Amino acid sequence: MLGLHLALVLVLPSFVWLGFWQLGRFERTGAPQPRPEQAAPVPLAAVAAPGERLTRADVGRLTTVQGTFDGAAQLLVADRPNGDRAGFWVLTPLRTADGVALPVVRGWVASPSDPATAVPRGTVTVTGRMQPPEQSQATAPAALPAGQIAMIRTAELINRLPYRTLYDGFLVQAEQRPAASNAPAMVKADATEDAAPRAFNWRNLAYALQWWIFAAFAVFMWFHIVRDQVRKARTADAEAAREDETAAA
Repeated sequence: MLGLHLALVLVLPSFVWLGFWQLGRFERTGAPQPRPEQAAPVPLAAVAAPGERLTRADVGRLTTVQGTFDGAAQLLVADRPNGDRAGFWVLTPLRTADGVALPVVRGWVASPSDPATAVPRGTVTVTGRMQPPEQSQATAPAALPAGQIAMIRTAELINRLPYRTLYDGFLVQAEQRPAASNAPAMVKADATEDAAPRAFNWRNLAYALQWWIFAAFAVFMWFHIVRDQVRKARTADAEAAREDETAAA
């Protein structure tokens, strides 16, 4: 009986804890994902790989990358609004340590002669949001001057930039360290929407209920075994008492 009591003391808390553990897993399966704007920046290697397509899940993620801007390969993306003004995005390849370039939209300028188009020198750390290649326009854009493009498309950039491999899509810069003395106006990047609501994993809830049923069954069995042993002991005591009375008579 002491062994039975000890087994119950060990088993009952374990089963109850396992039930709450499964319940916690059930609750986490349906928890909303943090919005990208609330997430901490991640290294570029965690978001994209050279020559591989940017996945939908990584679009809009806050990303940090280090490298040097290639001013000789800088392009201007034409016809980009900033409020009610039309201007240009400043698209500058950022050459990373592995020699692969990441197209970076450093900001917006009103004209190609804007002093803010000057490219920062030296190694910089850029933080921004990854964006996918832009979709092709239904109608062909008008001819643009040299150094200007209408859309940011990886396939086109590979043919225009002096790099054999590029990261897919582009990064819209939100911060640069060290900061530039004369930077273009910041461009607001699109963050991905909240992840689609995840369905609860009802199997985990079933497991939690199962462990609690096991705990209740352990108590049930312990109670019945102890009750049977007490009844047997009382019956034995009663029979012993009757035998003693018979012997005395």
